[in-house]
Amino acid sequence: MPRAITLIRSTALSDVAEYAYAATAPADARLIFLAGSCPLNEDGSTAAVGDYAGQAAKALENMRTALAAAGAGLEDVISTRVLVASTRQEDLVAAWQVVRDTFGDHDVPSTLLGVTVLGYHDQLVEIEGVAAVLDS
Repeated sequence: MPRAITLIRSTALSDVAEYAYAATAPADARLIFLAGSCPLNEDGSTAAVGDYAGQAAKALENMRTALAAAGAGLEDVISTRVLVASTRQEDLVAAWQVVRDTFGDHDVPSTLLGVTVLGYHDQLVEIEGVAAVLDS
């Protein structure tokens, strides 16, 4: 199945970032706007309490489920925003590394943010995303 997404890299920008700086989707692509994916278990409890990497992994698992329900997969994601409830850079990096490893070569444009608090009890990580698919 053809993919809707084109990742864009610029040789005029630093290659230190582990993601493409931009991405496009054609006009006939169906866009999928994902709510922030939270590290919640099916019963509503927070997974991996106190573990930034574990919560990032659970949030990505839940993102995969939401994408599948919309007829898409991680390879259809066009951008992400990773929110981490911490002021410590190493906590942000711990969550980011899980995201980066999960997406692999599909290194979509991403923003990593430290925030003061997230919505669920014991929640440390939330991952937003937008995906694009061609339905034809």
